[in-house]
Amino acid sequence: MSDSADDERQRIREQKKQELRERLENGGSVGGPDAQQAATPSDPISIRGADHLESVVSDHDVVLVDCYADWCGPCQMLEPTVKALAAETDAAVAKVDIDANQRLAQQLGARSVPTLLLYANGQPVERMVGVQDKATLKGLIDQHS
Repeated sequence: MSDSADDERQRIREQKKQELRERLENGGSVGGPDAQQAATPSDPISIRGADHLESVVSDHDVVLVDCYADWCGPCQMLEPTVKALAAETDAAVAKVDIDANQRLAQQLGARSVPTLLLYANGQPVERMVGVQDKATLKGLIDQHS
């Protein structure tokens, strides 16, 4: 077997180990090949970096990502809506603090806050900038669930 194939296999192993660690840290369990998709948390998930976001997006069918800043008034107005959506929908809700995760915010294209991204089946399907009402966000989540 070539060195590049061995390197790729090792990279995949390390990625899977990290995903398993994060799943266990977030209260998940170790499942076999026929284990269900990770349970959707009822509280928003604070994203710690690009790898963590990638893991959350791959673990859940639908993920709403809220790129926010603590100093942002519109972000503070959106906070109760984001929390309610986490509790009331089957979507996982992830929060990216753009000050703590500047590189990730750049990669996500969050040029202003709040920026909301909706992922379905691991792919970005919607992008919204500014405060959105709960009905609009719930409709988009339902559309992609």
